[in-house]
Amino acid sequence: MEDQHSFNSPRRTLSYSRNRGATFSVFEADNKASGVGVSGEHGPNPSEVYGFVGAISTVVATVIFLVWAYVPDPWLHSIGIFYYPSKYWVLALPCYAIVTVATIFMFYMGLNFMATPPPTSLNSIYVGVARISSECGVDSVDGDQGKLTG
Repeated sequence: MEDQHSFNSPRRTLSYSRNRGATFSVFEADNKASGVGVSGEHGPNPSEVYGFVGAISTVVATVIFLVWAYVPDPWLHSIGIFYYPSKYWVLALPCYAIVTVATIFMFYMGLNFMATPPPTSLNSIYVGVARISSECGVDSVDGDQGKLTG
């Protein structure tokens, strides 16, 4: 039986019972705090690195987009930036993105409607725990209780 005063975590199990005090290794905490690798750790988690790089890239791309959108052309020429897309794309890119996302949602909803059986289909009828006899025109009851097949 587990002690009701124990706490289980994925990293360590601590017990706060009267019989055993909470155990904590100072050596282990010093290694983690100083950055020295403990056995079993092989660098940062790749998902954390990808998340960090993705977040920084998003912020940088947003700032570049906003500078390109709002700074007048003569100011860009004065700081030496001569090659950039037309200002038409400032409005066109977000419009295309919104229409693309809306189209994807509509396509997804359409696929769900196509995959759903019609209301008159016996596959869409679910009867809790009842057993349907063959007099009703149903050949059998599936292994799942209450789902009609026929």
